[in-house]
Amino acid sequence: MRGSKPRVALIHYWLVGMRGGEKVLEQLCHMFPDADIFTHVYEPSKVSDVIRRHKVTETSIARLPFARKYYTRYVSRMPRALEELDLSGYDLVISSESGPAKGVIPQPEALHLCYVHSPMRYIWDHYGIYRRNADPITRRMMAPLTAQLRMADVTSAARVDGFAANSRFVQQRVMKYWRRPSRVIHPPVDVARFRPAPDTEVGSFYLYAGELTAYKRPDLAIAAFNRLGLPLVVIGGPSKAEKALAKKANSNIRFLGRVSDEKLRKYFAACRALVFPGEEDFGILPVEVMASGRPVIAYGKGGALDYVVDGVTGTFFRDQSVDALVEAVDQFETERMYRLDSQRIVSHAQNFDAAQFRAGMADFLADHGMPVAAPTTLRQSA
Repeated sequence: MRGSKPRVALIHYWLVGMRGGEKVLEQLCHMFPDADIFTHVYEPSKVSDVIRRHKVTETSIARLPFARKYYTRYVSRMPRALEELDLSGYDLVISSESGPAKGVIPQPEALHLCYVHSPMRYIWDHYGIYRRNADPITRRMMAPLTAQLRMADVTSAARVDGFAANSRFVQQRVMKYWRRPSRVIHPPVDVARFRPAPDTEVGSFYLYAGELTAYKRPDLAIAAFNRLGLPLVVIGGPSKAEKALAKKANSNIRFLGRVSDEKLRKYFAACRALVFPGEEDFGILPVEVMASGRPVIAYGKGGALDYVVDGVTGTFFRDQSVDALVEAVDQFETERMYRLDSQRIVSHAQNFDAAQFRAGMADFLADHGMPVAAPTTLRQSA
């Protein structure tokens, strides 16, 4: 280490948007303003100014045909691309793992810590789902390619000095697939962006918000509210999925498509409750709804177990079925859980704000012999 200031490399799977993983990277950028970033493909216009301030180096994947659009088609080549990176001179390497990222080879004296959003679900616990939904040609190719990826995934895990997981659910899978312990550090949520509405402005409608992809189970919400007859507002896309779901929905269900951040915050604060029927690694959106003072009706598995407190910030349904969700909403109505203390819900959501994430990462680093200060004031992104 040169003097008292480590030279830091941040490894992120790909930078093509600003979702939960990129929000984590953004906070690491705040903690290490001089860090260099390495990633498979980089689209500067699609990330925040905080990330753009840093030097970003792409792997050899970016030089492959149409990689910026079809980067996931090259996932089998990514382990080798990571090993080609020259990380000599870096004292601290922090990999941000969801797609292949942790497979770099730092210098022997460097510390390599990995923040795990999720072990790659398409080669582990969701492999069967992806394979069933693939076209025949892809299905035939998946078995040999994913076998190679699993071997690379486990091998690269052995090179990491310490793991942090974004939820207890991910922590369990890190142990299951890599046989490594990890520390839970919840991802950062910008809770200050959200405000509860006065009780007089809270509506009678329930809300489903987020991508309308199969694993998030919007179909379950539609089927349950068809039976319940209660008002449900659906926000999200893509439009093709929205149209398919709308054909199955009764008149009590309204589809708004994608909306602005401002409008989304208003719906968060005005809904009776968020319906969250999918199994997520963590799930930032429900915490944002709680920061808006509203409860969550969540499937009782995955990351939701870390932030939904039954009877305090919402409730669970234990089976991922229409009957179970209908029963949970009926109970929510009967027990008037929509009157749960909004300020108590907001207070609980604050346990997941960005400052808590930075403090957790600072403690994690210090426990591995790399003390750093977690910034309390941040540079604003453009």
